[in-house]
Amino acid sequence: MGCEMDGDDEHCPRRSLRPNPLRRMYTIGSNVNLYCTPNKRACISTPDIFGILKHKQDQKPSIEILPDECLYEIFRRFSSGKERSMCACVSKRWLVLMASICKAEDGYLTRCLEGKKATDVRLAAIAVGTSTRGGLGKLSVRGSNSVCGVTNLGLSAVAHGCPFLRSLSLWNVSSVGNKGLSEIAKGCHMLEKLDLCKASSISNKSLIAIAKGCPNLTTLNIESCPKIGNDGLQAIARCCPKLHCISIKDCPLVGDHGVSSLLLSASNLSSVKLQDLNITDSSLAVIGHYGKAIINLVLCGLQNVNERGFWFLGAAQGLQNLKSLTVNSCRGVTDASIEAIGKGCTDLKQMFLYKCCFVSDNGLVAFSKAAGSIDNLRLEECNSVTQFGIVASLSNFKTTLKSLTLVKCMGVKDIDLEVPMLSPCKSLRYLSIQNCPGFGDVSLAMVGKLCPQLQNVDLTGLYGITDTGLLPLLENCVAGLVKVNLAGCWNLTDKVVSELARLHGGTLKLLNLDGCRKITDASLVSIADNCLLLNDLDVSKCAITDTGIAVLSSARQLSLQVLSLSNCSGITNKSVPFLTKLGQNLVGLNLQNCNSIGSNTVSLLVENLWRCDILP
Repeated sequence: MGCEMDGDDEHCPRRSLRPNPLRRMYTIGSNVNLYCTPNKRACISTPDIFGILKHKQDQKPSIEILPDECLYEIFRRFSSGKERSMCACVSKRWLVLMASICKAEDGYLTRCLEGKKATDVRLAAIAVGTSTRGGLGKLSVRGSNSVCGVTNLGLSAVAHGCPFLRSLSLWNVSSVGNKGLSEIAKGCHMLEKLDLCKASSISNKSLIAIAKGCPNLTTLNIESCPKIGNDGLQAIARCCPKLHCISIKDCPLVGDHGVSSLLLSASNLSSVKLQDLNITDSSLAVIGHYGKAIINLVLCGLQNVNERGFWFLGAAQGLQNLKSLTVNSCRGVTDASIEAIGKGCTDLKQMFLYKCCFVSDNGLVAFSKAAGSIDNLRLEECNSVTQFGIVASLSNFKTTLKSLTLVKCMGVKDIDLEVPMLSPCKSLRYLSIQNCPGFGDVSLAMVGKLCPQLQNVDLTGLYGITDTGLLPLLENCVAGLVKVNLAGCWNLTDKVVSELARLHGGTLKLLNLDGCRKITDASLVSIADNCLLLNDLDVSKCAITDTGIAVLSSARQLSLQVLSLSNCSGITNKSVPFLTKLGQNLVGLNLQNCNSIGSNTVSLLVENLWRCDILP
């Protein structure tokens, strides 16, 4: 008996009781034809359903068939930021297209990508995401993802999507080349600041493009860019009239021609930094003659510049507006050259000399006589300067110098000098002498007598001084000391702290005794009794005990905000109630390496003093 399908049984349909002599043709859907003979089980050739599904899955959605030009026309009509962001999430292709659509915004947002986060996809996402939220104004890319880092494509997305970009920093992005930066030049005409560091693939071609496309450029920083040289700087000088700040470091192709072009064409340059460049005396002569607008000048590691170049810097008398001069590791700086600078730069306020080994007492004294406007002098590792040069210079400055800093000047040593009738430097307010091992009691006493108006004193690392040298300085300061840093002066005792508190307790706000191991609780008693304004006290590594903390906590007029007790082994759990009382006003408490205080006790303090930042 034949059978036919009626859908009741998938594998064995029920038998028909009526014979059907006619042959039948069944059509299932539009793809499958069934041919059945009378009274016979139907033989069905089923379609390959999985193949059909796979085929449909392989087919792209109809919108993906459209070329980029059509999608671009669709996307650019989206007015809502939400719509644009949603479309950008669909695929990388859509993201890149959305990033290429320029939207007019103000450009005040800031974004920074570092290390693994620095990729083209993230840059494109930033271009899309910031376009409706004010626009991207500042972008910094530091480093790059080693697998899929920032390339020209990512920078192009920024160029197309962020027309109001004003600041761009590219650090250590070797995959970004001339094409990417040229796109920035074409799309970001409002660019004002460009910072390139270790950009090995960027050459003069990029700078020329920036010069032509970004006339509003005001600041240019170039560091370790081996392919950037004189031609690029010439283009910047010609086409960027608003340029006022430039820094060039470790670019071997930059020479005298490039630096001279900058000074001759960029007449508004007010800040110039040149470091580790192959320039000669010629460049400094041009700076000295044409740098009329320069206010801040930094010269570092110029090994090919001799004494003559630095002499021209001052003798040319073009730096009439120079306020600050910093020279580091330049062997051309000598006694004769700094005297010329002192005479030629009549408005110079700040002079910072680092590792200038050919500057001696004679040059320093001559400079102090010639430079009548100096108010800030810093000498670091100038080992030819001695005690005589320091003392004589202080006397020469008289009413102008406000700040003197000496750091690691090994030539300064105690010598009993008889220098009669030295004029005091009544203008000096800040004295910092750090890590000068030869600077002892004699030198300190002499300086102290010459500087009666001191307010801030930093004697960090002067382990040679004792109470004998510091007491004359304390007694001679009539203005009242405000900040005193004696860190590392381990020969000082309670006597000098007691005198400091007695004489200057009404003005003292900061006292650092870190490492003064002879300081005991007696000093804290004097501080508690006399220091009315003290808000920052550091007694780390001192011989302080629980008794001293108890005294501080009971002082009614003391209003400490920061207290450092690190490495004070004499402080135990007994100090907890006193610290709790002090902590009502504290915003910072340092208990690092106070091993006699249990961890549970510290946790309790952290819980109770929730307003105070505690370093356990």
